[in-house]
Amino acid sequence: MTFSSIDAVAEGLRQAGYFAERRLATAVFLALKLQRPLLLEGEPGVGKTELAKALSKALQRELLRLQCYDGLEQREALYEWNYAAQLLHMRAAEASGAARDVEAEVYQPHYLIRRPLLQALQTPAPGAVLLIDEVDRADEPFEAFLLEYLGEYQV
Repeated sequence: MTFSSIDAVAEGLRQAGYFAERRLATAVFLALKLQRPLLLEGEPGVGKTELAKALSKALQRELLRLQCYDGLEQREALYEWNYAAQLLHMRAAEASGAARDVEAEVYQPHYLIRRPLLQALQTPAPGAVLLIDEVDRADEPFEAFLLEYLGEYQV
């Protein structure tokens, strides 16, 4: 689903249970039209997270959430390797005598544990709603990484 106007955004959000002021509906409309992130800040409890949930519902898109905190690392937000599965595969290959190409095999995509940022990049069109919550709690290097991610939609 897409929105053809600011009023359509407001109505879609209303049907999802979120009553948005016109300024907010305008910001959402422009972010969607320009395919740019929408950055919201405000006091706790004003509805920032609920907006993401309602937008996800109105657009009929998956909601992905990344909760930021001090010490959050890129791998925790992007992806990690499933070391246990990789090790098990290597041991099985060694036991069966097929350890020749095992190094290339253990770095296949099915050994990735996809975290919210990679999931958002790999979600088929029309995409997902990505909620990155509490960005201000992350440290500066992670914030810089997020800015690059949001600016380029790549890692």
